[in-house]
Amino acid sequence: MEKRREFIKKSLLGTAGIAMAGMSMSAKSYGSIIGANERINIAVVGIRGQGSNHINQWCALKDNRNVRLKTLCDADEQYFEPKSKIVIEKTGITPVTEWDMRKVLEDKEIDAVSLAIPNHWHALGTIWACQAGKHVFVEKPASHNVWEGRKMVEAARKYDRRVQVGFQNRSIVNVMEAMEFLHSGGIGDIYMARGTCYKPRDSFGKVPDSAPPASLHYDYWRGPAQMIPYNEKKVHYNWHWHWATGNGDTGNQGPHQFDVARWGMNKNEHPISVYSAGGIYGIDPNECSQETPNTQTSTFKYADGTMLEFETRGRYTNGESSLGIHIGNVFYGTDGYLELDGGTWKAFRQKETEPFAQSKKATAPAQSTQVLAAPGGAEHYANFLDAIRAGNDQALHCDIEEGHRSSVLPLIANVSYLTKRELRFDGNTEKFIKDKEADKLLTRDYRDPYTVPSKV
Repeated sequence: MEKRREFIKKSLLGTAGIAMAGMSMSAKSYGSIIGANERINIAVVGIRGQGSNHINQWCALKDNRNVRLKTLCDADEQYFEPKSKIVIEKTGITPVTEWDMRKVLEDKEIDAVSLAIPNHWHALGTIWACQAGKHVFVEKPASHNVWEGRKMVEAARKYDRRVQVGFQNRSIVNVMEAMEFLHSGGIGDIYMARGTCYKPRDSFGKVPDSAPPASLHYDYWRGPAQMIPYNEKKVHYNWHWHWATGNGDTGNQGPHQFDVARWGMNKNEHPISVYSAGGIYGIDPNECSQETPNTQTSTFKYADGTMLEFETRGRYTNGESSLGIHIGNVFYGTDGYLELDGGTWKAFRQKETEPFAQSKKATAPAQSTQVLAAPGGAEHYANFLDAIRAGNDQALHCDIEEGHRSSVLPLIANVSYLTKRELRFDGNTEKFIKDKEADKLLTRDYRDPYTVPSKV
């Protein structure tokens, strides 16, 4: 029990309100620490889709964490009015609206940016923000490719900014307890972990290229990606299924389960090999512009021989395990196995069919967090604010280094898929071993002026 209490205490450091006492900064710190009672001004960049969740979360925390959502930013101005209305209704404040993130970063009142932009913008947006002295909450996966993910880590460290990746499972108390149970040997030695993403998605169709709508700043929206003619099936949300801007469902829903799998296995290292295969099944590729696979299986091996597997099924399928898991994780140990579905977990001994350990019936934040019990990971957003005030990366539940390690998994799985072979990976250099063709897919050709710099 003592070990468990210490684990929970450490895990909840960012939201326990006790980190302020030991707050300190080195001489090379960039900017000052925000005081315990000082208001934090936030800008949300990317306000449709997941951006709406960001807006609602920051508004919900306005009193609990003294945060003000000052600015909304999106390359498509058609969303300014409806999203501003949400802020006005929830806070009574009319937000500033900008279409260019660079204008937002020039605002000295902004303390942090909340990035819900497409994957191909994650790295550059984070680096620009750190350079401007802003803290960052960035959606998963941390980056669009492996190389730029490392640059995000370097920027966070150089400018001493808190960068939290949106792996909300890291702030769910029941998931924390499941991880502690695994790490304390609850099912013996873990030799394999599986993640599943079973999300049936119908074809989104195919249309001819056209002129972009007047509300969309299309050149800016393409950003680091190479310019192509506008096509409505390649922008809002559908960007997930095109290699230049997204990473498919393995790199969309998948990162959450990759992160939990790596966390449960207690792997603070990269795998030594990866093999991924799949394709587009159940829809006519000639009638859909999708490039990424809707069905994909990926297998990773670590230096000690343990394995991590992940499966994406984009068509109709059954669930697996006694929980009927469609999106979740299963851990296999020498003494049994553990199923994790959202904030619910059950552990089974060997061949037994009744769990011998499990989560609480209701998922709720720990009392010490004092955050609102809202869907979408309110605890994760609150933790970010507390870590800013603490001036301490260790207070973050998912610092950029952790987020980068987990994001590397789907990213290199996609490289294996594209090269159609098993790849060996050097975790120290974050490159493949004797495979220049695969190494080229660890980065991209950037487009001026939207270039991720080699030196941040």
